[in-house]
Amino acid sequence: MAKKIDSTPKKDGYRMPGEYEHHKGTWMLWPERTDTWRNGGKPAQLAFVEVAKAISAFEFVTVGVNPGQYDNARTMLPDNVRVVEISQNDSWMRDMGPTFVVNDQGDVRGVDWDFNAYGGFNGGLYFPWDQDKKIRRKVMEIENIDRYRAPLILEGGSIHVDGEGTLLTTEECLLNKNRNPHLSKEQIEAYLIEYLNLEKIIWFPRGIILDETDGHVDDLVCFVKPGEVMLTWTDDESDPQYEISKEALEILENSTDAKGRKFKIHKLHQPGPMYTTKEESEGIDYDEDAEPRNEGDRLAGSYVNFYIANGGVIVPLFDDKYDEPAMELITKVFPDRKVVGVPGREILLCGGCVHCITQQQPSGK
Repeated sequence: MAKKIDSTPKKDGYRMPGEYEHHKGTWMLWPERTDTWRNGGKPAQLAFVEVAKAISAFEFVTVGVNPGQYDNARTMLPDNVRVVEISQNDSWMRDMGPTFVVNDQGDVRGVDWDFNAYGGFNGGLYFPWDQDKKIRRKVMEIENIDRYRAPLILEGGSIHVDGEGTLLTTEECLLNKNRNPHLSKEQIEAYLIEYLNLEKIIWFPRGIILDETDGHVDDLVCFVKPGEVMLTWTDDESDPQYEISKEALEILENSTDAKGRKFKIHKLHQPGPMYTTKEESEGIDYDEDAEPRNEGDRLAGSYVNFYIANGGVIVPLFDDKYDEPAMELITKVFPDRKVVGVPGREILLCGGCVHCITQQQPSGK
């Protein structure tokens, strides 16, 4: 039976593997929150189905749903996707799901971070989030995986690791006063080192422009293999994203990873810029406790927000002129994986994309 372990992964010889290491499967949640997802969540549900279908061609997929949506989700999702009841407030499994860790013997455990809906009562995106706080533990109990309880508010989208001791993150998010105001940067680093088994943390000042999660790193830069990263880029020097990406590029060029390697950097041009339309804005049920979705808001679009599956890479597409170049570069960077594009705009309208709605469960192999 799954139990809570009063230790840390580092002490016990467990580490967070890179996303490109072998998975047992992928976890997702089912969208229905009407002040997040437009038109009662129906367009988003269709997009989530496409993502689940694409991933299920490569590995086992589980989708957690609220009880009232079980029949709907079970009907819409293919039979090879498992559907389980998990109560939830919203559907960003990357941020609410457990961070899995493995040891050299192939054993898997999980880290149960705290969660406050991206800022709690100081800039958070919705209320309540009481059910979301329990999702990590529920997933681990379903899988019969022992868990570490970490004393830190942290979303999975705010970190990227290479599996060999290096972590990428942003100061904009992890040092934000609405996450862990009682902790210094050094104290936060100490927790990350203990609960992910790290040797080096690379900090970027900011995430991409107008990211409502306070700058999650998974929109800005990600590992594609140890020593190799992909960076959101724009050639338009008048775009405010240019300075952010240029700043991140300079940090990467002047850094080494935990093994002392210089980074090989691939620039992946951002889509758009893209903006919320009048029709899209009007589809939202407005709530004073939720983030407004206004006509003309710039969307935090990024192709870097892809998901690496066993033998595949699932890439968000936006009917944009940069879709094809993005697919070409990602295919070049992942020659041993099949690259599959999925519709990303409906997910992006609510602040995230493919990586944000998925969480990998490593096999330990």
